[in-house]
Amino acid sequence: MPPSLFCPDAFLSPLLVDAMVTRSLDEDLGRAGDVTAIATIAEGVQARAVVVARAGGVIAGLPFVAATFQKLAPDIETSASLRDGAIVAPRTTLMRLSGPARAVLAAERTALNLLGRLSGVATATHEFVRRAAGTKLRICCTRKTTPGLRALEKYAVRCGGGFNHRFGLDDAMLIKDNHIAVAGGIQAVLERARQATGHLVKIEIEVDTLDQLAQVLTSGLADAVLLDNMDIATLRAAVAMTGGRLLLEASGGITLDSIAEIAATGVDYASSGWITHSSPNLDVALDIEM
Repeated sequence: MPPSLFCPDAFLSPLLVDAMVTRSLDEDLGRAGDVTAIATIAEGVQARAVVVARAGGVIAGLPFVAATFQKLAPDIETSASLRDGAIVAPRTTLMRLSGPARAVLAAERTALNLLGRLSGVATATHEFVRRAAGTKLRICCTRKTTPGLRALEKYAVRCGGGFNHRFGLDDAMLIKDNHIAVAGGIQAVLERARQATGHLVKIEIEVDTLDQLAQVLTSGLADAVLLDNMDIATLRAAVAMTGGRLLLEASGGITLDSIAEIAATGVDYASSGWITHSSPNLDVALDIEM
């Protein structure tokens, strides 16, 4: 798997790539392998193929494509003239490969599933970023990811020019409305959080109203505030109230239609679950050239 296939601004562990490819192939090949290819193609037959993007978009997942084919046949040769993060037009050739025909066909669907899914996430992220261009806003994903694919989908977000929110519950503290309710209010929950937090851990707290934001500002205990489901006028008021003292993140119902207006309010971040849970797959295909 050539390292040059990875997006230059988005690291992804090769160990994770190998584990995901192994798990995905095991799901597809089952106990007997590709019975169709075994029955219809003689052993030793070679094939040449191209992986193409039928639609335009941002590519993510090429390392998975190469790793998938080479997992079934290490002698399969792959070559690509671009890498993850590239913006392509429809009918662009993404990769060429040659090797045992049985392995090429057996790995085809797994490779395309991973490539299409991740490229869809990268493409959706890129469109959010494009519509917020000219502002300071950073587009973020959320934890609303496909179970088992979080690290991959968050990598794809970075390929599309976005930024990652938390990877899990253990890498940052985000106090939400239910935490506040159980702990007894904003001041109480922030005091408990600050007492338990190390100096390298940031605290973000969710608020629904400007009154709650005022309580957070008075406390002086938070590093960032998530502004949940606020309309444009309220977001502008929150930015004015905060005066740059805390980072502000807009969240809840963030869509392509609303992102430009949200960016213009002056908030620092906007997080969208849609990027990972609802973005359409990019249409990709494998064509045999024999």
